[in-house]
Amino acid sequence: MSMKKWMAVTAVASMAVSITACGGNNNNNNGNAASSAAPAASTAPAASTAPAASDAAASITPEDGASLVVWESKEERAFADAISKEFTAKYNVPVKIEELSPTDQVTKLSQDGPSGLAADVILIPHDNLGRAAAAQLVLPNDVFEAETKANNTEASITAASYDNMLYGYPRAAETYALFYNKSLVKEAPKSFDDVITFAKTFTDKSKNKYGIMWEVGNMYFNYPFIASNGGYIFGENGTNKDDIGINNEGAITGLKEYMKLKEVLPIKSGDITADIKRSLFNSGDVAMDINGPWELAGYKKALGDKLGIAPLPTIGGKTAISFAGFKIFAVNAYTQYPNAAKLYAEFASSKESQLKLNELVGSIPTNNEALADQQISGDPYISAFAEQTKNSQPMPSIPEMGNVWSPVNAALPEIWDKGVDPKTAMDKAAQQIKDLNNGASAQ
Repeated sequence: MSMKKWMAVTAVASMAVSITACGGNNNNNNGNAASSAAPAASTAPAASTAPAASDAAASITPEDGASLVVWESKEERAFADAISKEFTAKYNVPVKIEELSPTDQVTKLSQDGPSGLAADVILIPHDNLGRAAAAQLVLPNDVFEAETKANNTEASITAASYDNMLYGYPRAAETYALFYNKSLVKEAPKSFDDVITFAKTFTDKSKNKYGIMWEVGNMYFNYPFIASNGGYIFGENGTNKDDIGINNEGAITGLKEYMKLKEVLPIKSGDITADIKRSLFNSGDVAMDINGPWELAGYKKALGDKLGIAPLPTIGGKTAISFAGFKIFAVNAYTQYPNAAKLYAEFASSKESQLKLNELVGSIPTNNEALADQQISGDPYISAFAEQTKNSQPMPSIPEMGNVWSPVNAALPEIWDKGVDPKTAMDKAAQQIKDLNNGASAQ
Protein backbone atom coordinates (compact mmCIF):
# COMPACT_ATOMS: atom_id res chain seq x y z
CA MET A 1 0.00 0.00 0.00
CA SER A 2 1.52 2.52 -0.18
CA MET A 3 2.71 0.42 -3.37
CA LYS A 4 0.02 -0.65 -1.12
CA LYS A 5 0.60 0.36 -0.77
CA TRP A 6 2.52 -0.16 -4.24
CA MET A 7 1.65 -3.27 -4.08
CA ALA A 8 1.27 -5.50 -2.29
CA VAL A 9 -2.34 -5.22 -2.99
CA THR A 10 -3.34 -7.46 -4.99
CA ALA A 11 -0.66 -8.48 -2.75
CA VAL A 12 -0.05 -5.70 -2.56
CA ALA A 13 -3.81 -7.14 -1.76
CA SER A 14 -3.19 -6.38 1.79
CA MET A 15 -1.32 -3.40 0.66
CA ALA A 16 -4.24 -2.17 -1.31
CA VAL A 17 -5.91 1.01 -0.22
CA SER A 18 -9.55 1.86 -0.83
CA ILE A 19 -10.48 4.83 -2.98
CA THR A 20 -10.42 7.85 -0.74
CA ALA A 21 -11.83 10.13 -3.35
CA CYS A 22 -12.99 8.91 -6.71
CA GLY A 23 -12.51 12.46 -7.88
CA GLY A 24 -14.80 15.14 -9.20
CA ASN A 25 -13.72 14.27 -12.69
CA ASN A 26 -15.62 11.05 -12.71
CA ASN A 27 -18.93 12.63 -11.81
CA ASN A 28 -18.69 16.12 -13.20
CA ASN A 29 -17.12 15.52 -16.60
CA ASN A 30 -14.16 17.74 -15.73
CA GLY A 31 -11.57 15.30 -17.07
CA ASN A 32 -8.84 16.21 -19.48
CA ALA A 33 -9.05 13.03 -21.51
CA ALA A 34 -10.46 13.35 -24.97
CA SER A 35 -13.98 12.01 -25.31
CA SER A 36 -13.31 10.41 -28.68
CA ALA A 37 -13.01 6.63 -28.75
CA ALA A 38 -9.55 6.69 -30.26
CA PRO A 39 -6.47 7.24 -28.09
CA ALA A 40 -4.51 10.42 -28.60
CA ALA A 41 -1.77 10.08 -31.13
CA SER A 42 1.63 10.69 -29.62
CA THR A 43 3.05 14.03 -30.62
CA ALA A 44 6.53 12.97 -29.55
CA PRO A 45 9.23 11.45 -31.73
CA ALA A 46 9.30 7.69 -32.09
CA ALA A 47 11.47 5.84 -29.60
CA SER A 48 14.17 5.20 -32.15
CA THR A 49 14.58 8.94 -32.75
CA ALA A 50 14.18 10.10 -29.16
CA PRO A 51 16.34 13.12 -28.38
CA ALA A 52 19.40 12.87 -26.19
CA ALA A 53 18.71 12.94 -22.48
CA SER A 54 19.89 16.54 -22.06
CA ASP A 55 17.57 17.72 -24.83
CA ALA A 56 14.51 15.60 -24.11
CA ALA A 57 12.57 18.07 -21.98
CA ALA A 58 13.39 20.89 -24.38
CA SER A 59 12.06 18.91 -27.35
CA ILE A 60 8.40 19.32 -26.37
CA THR A 61 6.35 22.06 -24.79
CA PRO A 62 2.95 21.87 -23.10
CA GLU A 63 -0.05 22.34 -25.34
CA ASP A 64 -1.72 25.76 -25.26
CA GLY A 65 -4.26 25.86 -22.46
CA ALA A 66 -3.11 22.55 -21.01
CA SER A 67 -4.18 21.52 -17.53
CA LEU A 68 -3.68 18.12 -15.94
CA VAL A 69 -5.44 15.74 -13.60
CA VAL A 70 -3.17 13.29 -11.79
CA TRP A 71 -4.30 10.26 -9.80
CA GLU A 72 -2.24 9.74 -6.66
CA SER A 73 -2.32 7.57 -3.56
CA LYS A 74 -3.63 9.00 -0.30
CA GLU A 75 -0.42 8.06 1.51
CA GLU A 76 1.71 10.10 -0.88
CA ARG A 77 -0.57 13.12 -1.21
CA ALA A 78 1.93 15.45 0.47
CA PHE A 79 4.47 14.63 -2.23
CA ALA A 80 1.92 15.06 -5.02
CA ASP A 81 0.87 18.47 -3.75
CA ALA A 82 4.47 19.67 -3.47
CA ILE A 83 5.58 18.38 -6.87
CA SER A 84 2.50 19.60 -8.70
CA LYS A 85 3.14 23.13 -7.39
CA GLU A 86 6.74 22.99 -8.59
CA PHE A 87 5.62 21.69 -11.99
CA THR A 88 3.03 24.43 -12.37
CA ALA A 89 5.62 27.06 -11.46
CA LYS A 90 8.00 25.73 -14.11
CA TYR A 91 5.59 24.98 -16.96
CA ASN A 92 2.57 27.17 -16.14
CA VAL A 93 0.30 24.11 -16.34
CA PRO A 94 -2.30 23.75 -13.57
CA VAL A 95 -2.43 20.32 -11.94
CA LYS A 96 -5.34 18.83 -10.02
CA ILE A 97 -4.55 15.90 -7.71
CA GLU A 98 -7.20 13.26 -7.10
CA GLU A 99 -6.75 10.44 -4.60
CA LEU A 100 -7.20 6.93 -5.97
CA SER A 101 -5.53 3.74 -4.86
CA PRO A 102 -2.80 2.83 -7.37
CA THR A 103 -4.16 -0.71 -7.55
CA ASP A 104 -7.53 0.61 -8.77
CA GLN A 105 -6.26 2.99 -11.39
CA VAL A 106 -5.97 0.73 -14.43
CA THR A 107 -9.50 -0.54 -13.91
CA LYS A 108 -10.75 3.02 -13.54
CA LEU A 109 -8.79 4.09 -16.62
CA SER A 110 -10.31 1.29 -18.68
CA GLN A 111 -13.76 2.50 -17.68
CA ASP A 112 -13.27 6.26 -17.88
CA GLY A 113 -10.44 6.77 -20.37
CA PRO A 114 -12.44 6.44 -23.62
CA SER A 115 -15.19 8.74 -22.34
CA GLY A 116 -12.78 11.51 -21.33
CA LEU A 117 -13.24 11.23 -17.57
CA ALA A 118 -9.89 9.77 -16.50
CA ALA A 119 -6.73 11.43 -15.24
CA ASP A 120 -4.01 12.45 -17.68
CA VAL A 121 -1.26 10.87 -15.57
CA ILE A 122 -1.75 7.76 -13.48
CA LEU A 123 0.35 6.09 -10.80
CA ILE A 124 0.25 2.30 -10.81
CA PRO A 125 2.02 -0.75 -9.41
CA HIS A 126 4.15 -2.06 -12.23
CA ASP A 127 2.39 -5.43 -12.26
CA ASN A 128 -0.70 -3.60 -13.58
CA LEU A 129 1.19 -2.28 -16.59
CA GLY A 130 0.69 -5.30 -18.85
CA ARG A 131 -3.07 -5.03 -18.64
CA ALA A 132 -2.97 -1.32 -19.41
CA ALA A 133 -0.48 -1.60 -22.27
CA ALA A 134 -2.17 -4.61 -23.87
CA ALA A 135 -5.43 -2.65 -23.92
CA GLN A 136 -3.67 0.42 -25.38
CA LEU A 137 -4.71 2.54 -22.42
CA VAL A 138 -1.31 4.19 -21.92
CA LEU A 139 1.18 5.90 -24.22
CA PRO A 140 4.79 4.70 -24.60
CA ASN A 141 7.49 6.64 -22.78
CA ASP A 142 9.07 7.77 -26.01
CA VAL A 143 10.33 11.33 -25.57
CA PHE A 144 12.13 10.46 -22.33
CA GLU A 145 13.00 6.86 -23.17
CA ALA A 146 16.78 7.31 -23.37
CA GLU A 147 16.85 9.50 -20.27
CA THR A 148 14.67 7.15 -18.24
CA LYS A 149 16.72 4.10 -19.14
CA ALA A 150 20.01 5.82 -18.39
CA ASN A 151 18.92 7.25 -15.06
CA ASN A 152 17.13 4.34 -13.40
CA THR A 153 17.96 0.85 -12.21
CA GLU A 154 17.74 -2.02 -14.65
CA ALA A 155 15.05 -3.74 -12.58
CA SER A 156 12.85 -0.66 -12.60
CA ILE A 157 13.18 -0.31 -16.38
CA THR A 158 12.21 -3.96 -16.81
CA ALA A 159 9.23 -3.32 -14.55
CA ALA A 160 8.19 -0.22 -16.52
CA SER A 161 8.30 -2.07 -19.85
CA TYR A 162 5.89 -4.39 -21.59
CA ASP A 163 6.52 -6.46 -24.69
CA ASN A 164 9.95 -4.82 -25.10
CA MET A 165 8.54 -1.29 -25.05
CA LEU A 166 9.04 1.26 -22.28
CA TYR A 167 5.76 2.73 -21.05
CA GLY A 168 6.35 3.77 -17.47
CA TYR A 169 8.30 6.44 -15.64
CA PRO A 170 9.71 4.68 -12.54
CA ARG A 171 9.51 6.67 -9.33
CA ALA A 172 9.92 4.26 -6.40
CA ALA A 173 10.89 0.71 -5.56
CA GLU A 174 9.13 -1.31 -2.91
CA THR A 175 10.17 -4.49 -1.25
CA TYR A 176 10.08 -5.63 2.32
CA ALA A 177 12.68 -6.40 4.92
CA LEU A 178 12.94 -7.44 8.56
CA PHE A 179 12.01 -4.79 11.12
CA TYR A 180 13.20 -5.67 14.61
CA ASN A 181 13.16 -4.18 18.09
CA LYS A 182 16.76 -3.80 19.21
CA SER A 183 15.80 -3.87 22.86
CA LEU A 184 14.41 -7.36 22.34
CA VAL A 185 16.55 -8.74 19.50
CA LYS A 186 20.21 -7.87 20.04
CA GLU A 187 21.29 -8.84 16.55
CA ALA A 188 19.24 -9.37 13.40
CA PRO A 189 18.86 -13.11 12.73
CA LYS A 190 20.76 -14.45 9.74
CA SER A 191 18.40 -17.36 9.04
CA PHE A 192 14.81 -18.29 9.73
CA ASP A 193 16.19 -21.09 11.89
CA ASP A 194 17.67 -18.31 14.04
CA VAL A 195 14.26 -16.63 14.04
CA ILE A 196 12.66 -19.80 15.38
CA THR A 197 15.35 -20.21 18.03
CA PHE A 198 14.77 -16.68 19.31
CA ALA A 199 10.99 -16.82 19.04
CA LYS A 200 10.83 -19.95 21.19
CA THR A 201 12.21 -17.84 24.04
CA PHE A 202 9.85 -14.91 23.45
CA THR A 203 6.53 -16.12 22.07
CA ASP A 204 3.75 -16.47 24.62
CA LYS A 205 0.34 -16.71 23.00
CA SER A 206 -1.45 -16.31 26.33
CA LYS A 207 0.13 -12.86 26.66
CA ASN A 208 -0.25 -12.03 22.95
CA LYS A 209 3.53 -11.82 22.55
CA TYR A 210 5.27 -13.18 19.46
CA GLY A 211 8.86 -13.35 18.32
CA ILE A 212 7.89 -12.61 14.73
CA MET A 213 4.74 -11.73 12.84
CA TRP A 214 3.94 -11.13 9.22
CA GLU A 215 0.94 -11.55 6.95
CA VAL A 216 1.22 -15.30 6.50
CA GLY A 217 -1.75 -15.53 4.13
CA ASN A 218 -0.53 -12.94 1.63
CA MET A 219 1.53 -14.12 -1.33
CA TYR A 220 3.33 -10.79 -1.56
CA PHE A 221 5.05 -11.23 1.78
CA ASN A 222 5.48 -14.99 1.38
CA TYR A 223 7.08 -15.02 -2.05
CA PRO A 224 10.52 -15.63 -0.43
CA PHE A 225 9.32 -19.05 0.67
CA ILE A 226 8.35 -19.81 -2.93
CA ALA A 227 11.32 -18.26 -4.73
CA SER A 228 14.39 -18.60 -2.55
CA ASN A 229 14.93 -22.28 -3.29
CA GLY A 230 14.01 -22.11 -6.96
CA GLY A 231 10.28 -21.48 -7.30
CA TYR A 232 8.79 -18.68 -9.38
CA ILE A 233 5.48 -17.36 -10.69
CA PHE A 234 6.02 -17.46 -14.45
CA GLY A 235 9.09 -18.61 -16.34
CA GLU A 236 11.34 -16.63 -18.68
CA ASN A 237 11.65 -13.75 -16.22
CA GLY A 238 7.94 -13.59 -15.63
CA THR A 239 6.88 -13.48 -19.27
CA ASN A 240 5.80 -17.07 -20.00
CA LYS A 241 2.29 -17.61 -18.66
CA ASP A 242 2.43 -21.30 -19.54
CA ASP A 243 5.42 -21.99 -17.29
CA ILE A 244 4.08 -21.85 -13.74
CA GLY A 245 6.65 -22.48 -10.99
CA ILE A 246 4.75 -22.03 -7.74
CA ASN A 247 4.52 -25.80 -7.24
CA ASN A 248 7.95 -26.95 -8.42
CA GLU A 249 10.42 -28.74 -6.17
CA GLY A 250 12.14 -25.54 -5.03
CA ALA A 251 8.87 -23.85 -4.11
CA ILE A 252 7.75 -26.84 -2.06
CA THR A 253 11.11 -26.96 -0.28
CA GLY A 254 10.69 -23.32 0.74
CA LEU A 255 7.08 -23.76 1.81
CA LYS A 256 8.10 -26.56 4.15
CA GLU A 257 10.35 -24.01 5.87
CA TYR A 258 7.34 -21.68 5.99
CA MET A 259 5.33 -24.35 7.78
CA LYS A 260 7.98 -24.66 10.51
CA LEU A 261 7.31 -21.09 11.60
CA LYS A 262 3.76 -21.95 12.68
CA GLU A 263 5.33 -23.32 15.88
CA VAL A 264 6.39 -19.81 16.96
CA LEU A 265 3.47 -17.94 15.40
CA PRO A 266 0.51 -20.08 16.43
CA ILE A 267 -2.17 -17.81 14.96
CA LYS A 268 -4.58 -18.33 12.09
CA SER A 269 -3.72 -16.36 8.99
CA GLY A 270 -6.96 -14.40 9.09
CA ASP A 271 -6.19 -13.10 12.57
CA ILE A 272 -3.06 -11.28 11.39
CA THR A 273 -3.85 -7.91 9.90
CA ALA A 274 -1.65 -4.92 9.19
CA ASP A 275 -3.32 -2.94 11.96
CA ILE A 276 -2.98 -5.70 14.58
CA LYS A 277 0.63 -6.33 13.68
CA ARG A 278 1.50 -2.65 13.72
CA SER A 279 -0.01 -2.18 17.16
CA LEU A 280 1.82 -5.19 18.62
CA PHE A 281 5.17 -4.21 17.13
CA ASN A 282 4.85 -0.62 18.33
CA SER A 283 4.07 -1.82 21.86
CA GLY A 284 6.97 -4.29 21.98
CA ASP A 285 4.74 -7.38 21.97
CA VAL A 286 6.07 -8.42 18.55
CA ALA A 287 9.84 -8.47 18.31
CA MET A 288 10.20 -8.78 14.52
CA ASP A 289 7.98 -7.84 11.60
CA ILE A 290 8.34 -8.45 7.88
CA ASN A 291 7.10 -5.26 6.30
CA GLY A 292 7.77 -2.52 3.80
CA PRO A 293 9.00 1.09 3.85
CA TRP A 294 5.48 2.45 4.16
CA GLU A 295 5.64 1.50 7.85
CA LEU A 296 8.99 3.17 8.44
CA ALA A 297 7.84 6.59 9.61
CA GLY A 298 5.38 5.17 12.11
CA TYR A 299 7.80 2.59 13.47
CA LYS A 300 10.55 5.18 13.88
CA LYS A 301 8.16 7.37 15.81
CA ALA A 302 7.13 4.50 18.08
CA LEU A 303 10.52 2.87 18.69
CA GLY A 304 13.07 5.60 18.06
CA ASP A 305 16.63 4.30 18.21
CA LYS A 306 15.37 0.87 19.24
CA LEU A 307 14.26 0.25 15.65
CA GLY A 308 16.44 -1.92 13.43
CA ILE A 309 15.99 -3.06 9.83
CA ALA A 310 17.88 -5.84 8.09
CA PRO A 311 17.59 -7.89 4.90
CA LEU A 312 15.42 -10.98 5.21
CA PRO A 313 16.93 -14.06 6.89
CA THR A 314 17.99 -16.98 4.72
CA ILE A 315 15.50 -19.75 3.97
CA GLY A 316 16.78 -23.31 3.97
CA GLY A 317 20.29 -21.98 3.61
CA LYS A 318 19.39 -19.87 0.57
CA THR A 319 19.34 -16.09 0.25
CA ALA A 320 15.79 -14.84 0.67
CA ILE A 321 14.35 -13.55 -2.61
CA SER A 322 11.62 -10.97 -2.03
CA PHE A 323 9.07 -9.55 -4.43
CA ALA A 324 9.98 -6.14 -5.74
CA GLY A 325 7.26 -3.81 -6.77
CA PHE A 326 7.74 -0.54 -8.56
CA LYS A 327 5.43 2.42 -8.65
CA ILE A 328 5.45 3.98 -12.06
CA PHE A 329 3.77 6.92 -13.69
CA ALA A 330 2.03 6.34 -17.01
CA VAL A 331 0.29 8.66 -19.43
CA ASN A 332 -3.35 8.10 -20.35
CA ALA A 333 -3.57 7.31 -24.07
CA TYR A 334 -6.77 9.37 -24.31
CA THR A 335 -5.36 12.56 -22.79
CA GLN A 336 -5.92 15.82 -24.64
CA TYR A 337 -2.52 17.01 -23.44
CA PRO A 338 0.08 14.28 -24.09
CA ASN A 339 3.03 16.69 -24.10
CA ALA A 340 2.11 18.22 -20.75
CA ALA A 341 1.35 14.80 -19.30
CA LYS A 342 4.70 13.36 -20.39
CA LEU A 343 6.52 16.37 -19.00
CA TYR A 344 4.77 15.90 -15.66
CA ALA A 345 5.55 12.17 -15.51
CA GLU A 346 9.22 12.87 -16.18
CA PHE A 347 9.39 15.84 -13.80
CA ALA A 348 7.71 13.97 -10.94
CA SER A 349 10.02 10.95 -11.33
CA SER A 350 13.34 12.83 -11.59
CA LYS A 351 16.22 12.43 -9.15
CA GLU A 352 15.15 15.51 -7.23
CA SER A 353 11.54 14.37 -7.06
CA GLN A 354 12.50 10.89 -5.89
CA LEU A 355 14.62 12.38 -3.11
CA LYS A 356 11.68 14.56 -2.08
CA LEU A 357 9.40 11.50 -2.08
CA ASN A 358 11.91 9.70 0.15
CA GLU A 359 12.06 12.68 2.48
CA LEU A 360 8.28 12.89 2.80
CA VAL A 361 7.22 9.23 2.86
CA GLY A 362 10.39 7.12 3.15
CA SER A 363 10.30 5.63 -0.34
CA ILE A 364 13.17 3.80 -2.03
CA PRO A 365 14.39 5.59 -5.19
CA THR A 366 14.91 3.92 -8.55
CA ASN A 367 17.06 6.75 -9.87
CA ASN A 368 20.73 5.71 -9.72
CA GLU A 369 22.02 9.11 -8.62
CA ALA A 370 19.34 9.35 -5.95
CA LEU A 371 20.33 5.93 -4.62
CA ALA A 372 23.94 7.09 -4.38
CA ASP A 373 22.97 10.33 -2.65
CA GLN A 374 23.96 10.63 1.01
CA GLN A 375 20.29 11.08 1.89
CA ILE A 376 19.77 7.45 0.87
CA SER A 377 23.16 5.76 1.29
CA GLY A 378 23.62 7.32 4.72
CA ASP A 379 20.20 6.26 5.99
CA PRO A 380 20.53 2.93 7.85
CA TYR A 381 16.87 2.14 7.32
CA ILE A 382 16.43 2.97 3.64
CA SER A 383 19.82 1.46 2.81
CA ALA A 384 18.66 -1.83 4.38
CA PHE A 385 15.69 -1.88 2.03
CA ALA A 386 17.97 -0.98 -0.86
CA GLU A 387 20.18 -3.95 0.08
CA GLN A 388 17.17 -6.28 0.04
CA THR A 389 16.17 -5.02 -3.39
CA LYS A 390 19.43 -6.49 -4.69
CA ASN A 391 17.97 -9.89 -3.82
CA SER A 392 14.50 -9.25 -5.16
CA GLN A 393 12.55 -10.05 -8.30
CA PRO A 394 10.08 -7.70 -9.98
CA MET A 395 6.55 -9.01 -9.97
CA PRO A 396 5.58 -10.20 -13.45
CA SER A 397 3.78 -7.45 -15.33
CA ILE A 398 2.01 -9.55 -17.95
CA PRO A 399 -1.80 -9.36 -17.74
CA GLU A 400 -1.98 -12.94 -16.46
CA MET A 401 -0.37 -11.83 -13.19
CA GLY A 402 -3.88 -10.77 -12.22
CA ASN A 403 -4.84 -14.44 -12.18
CA VAL A 404 -2.21 -15.40 -9.61
CA TRP A 405 -3.15 -13.60 -6.42
CA SER A 406 -6.45 -15.22 -5.51
CA PRO A 407 -5.41 -18.86 -6.02
CA VAL A 408 -2.15 -18.47 -4.08
CA ASN A 409 -3.76 -16.33 -1.38
CA ALA A 410 -6.25 -19.18 -0.92
CA ALA A 411 -3.54 -21.87 -0.88
CA LEU A 412 -1.37 -20.26 1.79
CA PRO A 413 -4.07 -20.29 4.51
CA GLU A 414 -4.77 -23.93 3.63
CA ILE A 415 -1.13 -24.71 4.36
CA TRP A 416 -0.81 -22.45 7.42
CA ASP A 417 -4.18 -22.89 9.08
CA LYS A 418 -5.06 -26.47 8.17
CA GLY A 419 -1.68 -28.08 7.66
CA VAL A 420 -2.48 -29.09 4.08
CA ASP A 421 0.53 -30.52 2.28
CA PRO A 422 2.22 -27.67 0.37
CA LYS A 423 2.44 -29.71 -2.82
CA THR A 424 -1.28 -30.47 -2.74
CA ALA A 425 -2.25 -26.87 -2.09
CA MET A 426 0.09 -25.37 -4.67
CA ASP A 427 -0.78 -27.93 -7.34
CA LYS A 428 -4.39 -26.82 -6.95
CA ALA A 429 -3.42 -23.14 -7.14
CA ALA A 430 -1.25 -23.72 -10.22
CA GLN A 431 -4.11 -25.46 -12.00
CA GLN A 432 -6.47 -22.61 -11.14
CA ILE A 433 -3.99 -20.11 -12.55
CA LYS A 434 -3.58 -22.17 -15.71
CA ASP A 435 -7.35 -22.39 -16.16
CA LEU A 436 -7.72 -18.65 -15.73
CA ASN A 437 -4.86 -17.95 -18.14
CA ASN A 438 -6.40 -20.15 -20.80
CA GLY A 439 -10.00 -19.23 -20.18
CA ALA A 440 -11.23 -16.24 -18.28
CA SER A 441 -9.34 -13.05 -19.06
CA ALA A 442 -7.14 -11.58 -16.35
CA GLN A 443 -8.81 -8.88 -14.32
